[in-house]
Amino acid sequence: MHPLLRRLLAAALILTAPTALAQSPDTPDTEVSLEGGGDSSLYGSLMRPTDWKGGVAVLMQAGSGPSDRDGNSTILTVRGNVLKLIAQGLAAEGVASLRVDKRCIAKSAAACPGEDKLRFSTYVDDMAAWARYLAHQPQVRRVMLLGHSEGATIATLAAAQLAKEKVPVCGVLSLAGAGRPFGDIRLRQIRDRRAPPAILDKVAAIEAALKQGRTVEDVPPALRVLYRPAIQPYVISQGAVSPTQAAAGLTVPLLVLQGDTDLQVTVEDARLLAQAQPAATLALIPGANHMLKAAPADPKANIATYADPALPLAPGVMEAITGFIHQAAPGN
Repeated sequence: MHPLLRRLLAAALILTAPTALAQSPDTPDTEVSLEGGGDSSLYGSLMRPTDWKGGVAVLMQAGSGPSDRDGNSTILTVRGNVLKLIAQGLAAEGVASLRVDKRCIAKSAAACPGEDKLRFSTYVDDMAAWARYLAHQPQVRRVMLLGHSEGATIATLAAAQLAKEKVPVCGVLSLAGAGRPFGDIRLRQIRDRRAPPAILDKVAAIEAALKQGRTVEDVPPALRVLYRPAIQPYVISQGAVSPTQAAAGLTVPLLVLQGDTDLQVTVEDARLLAQAQPAATLALIPGANHMLKAAPADPKANIATYADPALPLAPGVMEAITGFIHQAAPGN
């Protein structure tokens, strides 16, 4: 495969379906599990601040692809620890958090029905189940849902589901979330990175078919990483979701946080989400990329930051997150 095309498809995979990922190294967090019977248990890390007296706890949902509880992935060699850094920043502000390995990923790999059986609703249901679990933990009085990338839409839909059940969810934090259909974003990503016309035409044809709910058998080898038959049902279910409609249906406060050097989604996505939910708080972070790290707009230098766990979050990211939490849940 041509190196340019490989990079294009790797970037686009950030908004498509998952594959298995080896377990990440142990962390000092408290390991917790959501029992599902047999091998179907899901696992995560609960981080409580030192001498925590109770209050709000934030449940985190990673983005798409093989993303683990820390926000790391094999795609693009993502090792930036974005969710772990957020958890540490929250703990420093006296806020507890729970970040989890998605079904089929890392320690939750055994709880996988097969990628052909995964649907977008699978992750929405899982996040809702984790929220119920978290709400019943000692000293947790309220729960906030935080989602990164694709996880932002999952968190938004989970919040709407939980509102019907009277689970004490008090806010949603959408970080680098899509504001348009996921297929449109994938197509823009590949177009913006100057894919060969033949590849772009084929991607457009496949996306058009999937949007209509039709699977595609004729997928060129170069595109199978994105559109192999086993994940097409997931992509179809993902494409049926409207991020803006999900945001519009929220009845709890919403933070829409977006960096302006993000190569996966754009400031326009953030504005669309904020416009859909007039009560939303919009936080635009200058110089922050999709991993919420300080990065230039140049694609090569931007993507290089994904693999550097030593890089801190970009200035303004934690300030926006903790400021929203304290505003939406005063006194925690």
